[in-house]
Amino acid sequence: MEALKWAAAGTGFTFLMTALGAATVFFLKSDIHANMQRIFLGFAAGVMIAASVWSLLIPAIEEAKANGQIGWIPAAGGFALGGVFLLLMDRLMPHLHLGEKNPEGLSSSFKRTTLLVLAVTLHNIPEGMAVGVAFAVASGHGGVGFSGAVALAVGIGIQNFPEGAAISLPLRREGLSRFKSFVYGALSGIVEFIFGVLAVLVAGRLGTYMPWLLSFAAGAMIYVVVEELIPEAHLGEHSHTGTLGVMAGFLIMMILDVALG
Repeated sequence: MEALKWAAAGTGFTFLMTALGAATVFFLKSDIHANMQRIFLGFAAGVMIAASVWSLLIPAIEEAKANGQIGWIPAAGGFALGGVFLLLMDRLMPHLHLGEKNPEGLSSSFKRTTLLVLAVTLHNIPEGMAVGVAFAVASGHGGVGFSGAVALAVGIGIQNFPEGAAISLPLRREGLSRFKSFVYGALSGIVEFIFGVLAVLVAGRLGTYMPWLLSFAAGAMIYVVVEELIPEAHLGEHSHTGTLGVMAGFLIMMILDVALG
């Protein structure tokens, strides 16, 4: 129950940050500038890469060793399964890539709106899982690693702010009202809360398989980074802004995790 409460609080915070980002639709009259969009996407990618390593894979290896297992086996196995899971979700759930403006065959504004919401929703699934499992592991060790779980929630929350804006502003451009654009942008983050709570409930039943869950979340997050965020952060001629965003996100998440963990 303690892990469940903290996971709910952590993913509630990340959802709140998504909502705050979506609220920018009330203050900005147009889309985010292309360079700023690349920086935001790169920043999100950097945060997720660092979180996958310091908050998920390294704890997975340490947890496996503490259980008398060979550390790299559940880390590698769970990582691969996480990537395959997101690959299947990517195939089964039709969605727009974040940088697509008007792909062929989508003449309906409603269709574009729906697919854009599904795109960000898909990205948020592994983030919620990661926060939930991190708090479950911390709870199982008497609070050891709790600061790292908090750092993970904070890092993901920070990158969720621009993500919320990245969905609400394009929806406004599609012709939706400011309020509807805000609601859809905010609700895209609710899956983090749902999957964070589900991850804690599943982790409580699996016990020794916790390293697999941690690395599973890492594999899913890295899939999102490589498939979506980094390519979109490097669209256009001046892609170095996206690269700097990746480095900044990685650096901040690494500092948060090491300093607090």
